[in-house]
Order: sequence, then structure tokens, then C-alpha cells
Amino acid sequence: MQFSRLLPALMLGAVLTGCGGAGAAVPAATVTTPQPAPLTGDAGDGPAKTGRTAPERKTLPDVVGMNLQEGQDTMQAVGFYLLDDQDSTGQDRLQIYDRNWVITKQDPAAGRTVPTDTRVILYAKKYGE
Repeated sequence: MQFSRLLPALMLGAVLTGCGGAGAAVPAATVTTPQPAPLTGDAGDGPAKTGRTAPERKTLPDVVGMNLQEGQDTMQAVGFYLLDDQDSTGQDRLQIYDRNWVITKQDPAAGRTVPTDTRVILYAKKYGE
């Protein structure tokens, strides 16, 4: 038999051996589908009870005019941790050293009472711009 005719058969055998061979047992996989939590209460009772408490509502502090680091610290001290920093000049720059940036706007605005899991966007520009 010629080697060139034997090579494809040897390669196929090597692949099958590496995959466990033709008679290798494949372990059965167990698939579980998460089930939603049962709803309690009637349709008119408001939101369904999930066992989780609603986030606390707090008043947003005014951080406009602060350096970005101080503004973030102030928000976190009150309980707001979902903070998004944006370049207010529209250049999409990243704020590497937060103390070099001044907050020019915040959204939602200061003074509003919102849940503490609200995303707060702090718009900032570099000092001197």
C-alpha cells in the first residue's frame, strides 16, 4: 500500500483516538432551567414580592463645580454607587486622574429624590478648558 493512500486513514484514526475513539462513553449532561420565583399577591397589589427590598430613596447632592474625585466621593458617601463619568466636551476622553477634572453637569439633577441604584452621570471637563 502506498504511504499517500495510508496517510488520510492514519490522520482519521488519530483524530478519533484524540476524541475518545468510536466506542468512548460520553458523560450525560444535566441541564437545569431556572424557574421564576412565584408571584404573590393580586394584580392590584403593586409589584410582585421577590424577597428583595426596594432600594432606599435618597436626595442627590449637588456636586457641580467639584473636582471629579470629590464628586464621586460625595455621591458614594450618600449611597449612590452607580456612577458614570462622561467627558462634557464631547471628545469621549477617559478621566484617568479624576482630580484634574471639574464636574460641569450631573444627571439626574441635584435635589431630586431617587432610588440609590439610579445611574448618575457626572459630566466633567479638564480644568482650564
